[in-house]
Amino acid sequence: MSVKIIEGKKPCQDGKFAIVVSRFNSLINERLLEGALDTLKREGEVPEKNITVVRVPGAIEIPVVCEKIAASTKYDAIIALGCVIRGSTYHFEVVANECSKGISQVSLRHSVPVANGVLTVDTLEQALERAGSHVGNKGSEAASSALEMVNIIKQF
Repeated sequence: MSVKIIEGKKPCQDGKFAIVVSRFNSLINERLLEGALDTLKREGEVPEKNITVVRVPGAIEIPVVCEKIAASTKYDAIIALGCVIRGSTYHFEVVANECSKGISQVSLRHSVPVANGVLTVDTLEQALERAGSHVGNKGSEAASSALEMVNIIKQF
């Protein structure tokens, strides 16, 4: 008897992807978006017509838009991109926690992968490192995860 193994592959030419990106901290978020788009097109071989970008005001608005997208059943995966930088108030924790919790809830409620590419960092320098410098691009990593998850789910 052999063990069945299910795992995702990167090419996903027929997959439909929505990217929800925050405008707040756009210097960082545009780099995350570039990384995600590049990965979808280059590694995933996803045609541009299968990618929709939705811009929202800030990270706290990401989950509600992800909810609407997932409920539409038009997309195989959603990629959430944003950046929350710690300030001197408790607001950082509220936004970071609620955004992350909301993204997870959408994914579980609709059985649609929602790749969390929302950075939660202490400084602008940390954000820049994660948006395309020597640490990599977390937007690209989120897109890569979304590609694999779509292919895994299609196997069930």
